[in-house]
Amino acid sequence: METRAPLLTPVLVAGCLIILVSFAIRASFGVFQIPIAEDFGWLRAEFSLAIAIQNLAWGIGQPIFSAIAERFGDRRAIIAGALVYALGLVLSALATTPLQHQMLEVLVGFGIAGTGFGVILAVVGRAASDENRSMALAIATAAGSAGQVFGAPVAQWLLSVMPWQSVFLVFAAAVLASLLVLPMMRTPAPATRAELEESMGEVLLRAFRDPSFAMIAVGFFSCGYQLGFITAHFPAFITEICGPIQTGGVLDSLGVSTTSALGAVAISLIGLANIGGTLYAGWLGKRHSRKYLLAGVYTARTLVAAAFILVPMTPGTVVIFSIAMGALWLATVPLTSGLVAHIYGLRYMGTLYGFVFLSHQIGSFLGVWLGGWMYDLTGSYTGVWWIGIGVGAFSAVIHLPVREEPLRVRMQPA
Repeated sequence: METRAPLLTPVLVAGCLIILVSFAIRASFGVFQIPIAEDFGWLRAEFSLAIAIQNLAWGIGQPIFSAIAERFGDRRAIIAGALVYALGLVLSALATTPLQHQMLEVLVGFGIAGTGFGVILAVVGRAASDENRSMALAIATAAGSAGQVFGAPVAQWLLSVMPWQSVFLVFAAAVLASLLVLPMMRTPAPATRAELEESMGEVLLRAFRDPSFAMIAVGFFSCGYQLGFITAHFPAFITEICGPIQTGGVLDSLGVSTTSALGAVAISLIGLANIGGTLYAGWLGKRHSRKYLLAGVYTARTLVAAAFILVPMTPGTVVIFSIAMGALWLATVPLTSGLVAHIYGLRYMGTLYGFVFLSHQIGSFLGVWLGGWMYDLTGSYTGVWWIGIGVGAFSAVIHLPVREEPLRVRMQPA
């Protein structure tokens, strides 16, 4: 009798816990934007550049840590990533100049790469059955959103009881503590005989020559731009636009009576809504064309962002936007990673997805850095927001010509 493969495996549970901690910390950096700038009297662009460098280093480190995982073992790559992550946070707590912060964020970015999607999703993807892979990738992605739900509010609360330097030290300890679940991450590396006979170089070269791979990577750029800008600048954006407010109603009863608190709650709401949105995307990815789903997600993001900037900003519109954008936030990740695995196989899925993710992080770098630079230049975030709307529309279009059938099928003689 045939038995159905379980969806919730020890590998998936452990991967979710590691991503949850890693992304809770990463998603909180926007909360530090104003406190650190005010502490040292920096321009907004100084700390923005530090976060931008973190995102770029994350992208550069992603294929590196994925290759380490596929060459030397998943757990060794995760341990290395956690150690680098914690070291970067500890040293950042001691930094006193913009240049020090910016350079140390390279370590933090590399640490996120070793404990984030590129490595963890590849492990989860290999451990899952064909039937459950799309949903397993969605669950692991949603764990990152779960971290975002409480990451920013916890950081905001910690900042109310201790200096930001101490918060960084607490976060470093949390990263190291997440390694306690590593014994659960034991998985074979399923692959066909043909895949096992191919070198990483051969697989990468074939993917790089495929126009569909380039289109997937370029399309992922706008996802990084939008997420990077909103994560780093949305709390400050709300504060600058709304100014002093009295939220009233339900928000006031929850203790959200200032724009700074509203900014942290907005990031949390995005993460909360994204849990459902990501799981739904994984469910749809098993049943429908991933490229058309991706085009739909980017189209919806474009419309939501345009509507938000065109209407008067109030606490109510901030909440509505956060929930709507949150439902689309990381829905692209299980669809994109699943598309890469489907087209190019599982053997080097992590490394291939790592290169696609590098494009995502280049977009994230520009979103974060441009946000700070254009704010200091113009006193407004409006211009960089409209750029994000434009690149989102472009990503919706560029996914349409992607050839979704496996590359091996395409290469077979007719």
